[in-house]
Amino acid sequence: TEAEWEYAARGGLKQKRYPWGDELKPGGEHRCNIWQGKFPLVNHASDGYVGTAPVNAYQPNAYGLYNVSGNVWEFCSDWFSPDHHLKAGRVNPKGPSKGQSKVMRGGSYLCHRSYCNR
Repeated sequence: TEAEWEYAARGGLKQKRYPWGDELKPGGEHRCNIWQGKFPLVNHASDGYVGTAPVNAYQPNAYGLYNVSGNVWEFCSDWFSPDHHLKAGRVNPKGPSKGQSKVMRGGSYLCHRSYCNR
């Protein structure tokens, strides 16, 4: 589910922007595969990749999960809803019973600060 994915992706951290903390590049080090440069025209690939990266290209989170931010989107079993979270429970909420598309999490190598930034 989306809630299970979020829990696992955080790797035990609470209220942090990324699975490794609040800084995108702590100490100038890339921790995920995203677009660098002018989207969608130029990708400088300063993270080492123009397209997808090997699953273990970056350090895993504290739960041992790789690439939970960037690289490729991941589908969850929940149906997407822009407002279901407003009425769902706060403990392990389940998504709506039907919908048009599944929830996607994690971002991709195409994500850029001007496009799909969380």
